[in-house]
Amino acid sequence: MPDISITQPHSLSQTDARAAAQKVADKLAREYGLTCNWDGDVLRFARSGVEGALTLGERQAALRIKLGFLMSAFAATIEQKVAESMRKVFSN
Repeated sequence: MPDISITQPHSLSQTDARAAAQKVADKLAREYGLTCNWDGDVLRFARSGVEGALTLGERQAALRIKLGFLMSAFAATIEQKVAESMRKVFSN
């Protein structure tokens, strides 16, 4: 399975970082039909052919996505869109 790994530095409080992560998750859910749920400071998401987690740290957010065979054809597009979304929401 192809993996996408994105680390985004931030200077947000934990509360604001969690709100930013939720914005990313909401966008992923809308665009790719993912289900998302929090497990502490880790936002887990999945659907058929896609699974991943967004882990919040004090100064960074780390996203890891595993794509199945069919979704791997879209890996570059997915990575670009998600990286841009993370830059936007975690820079505030």
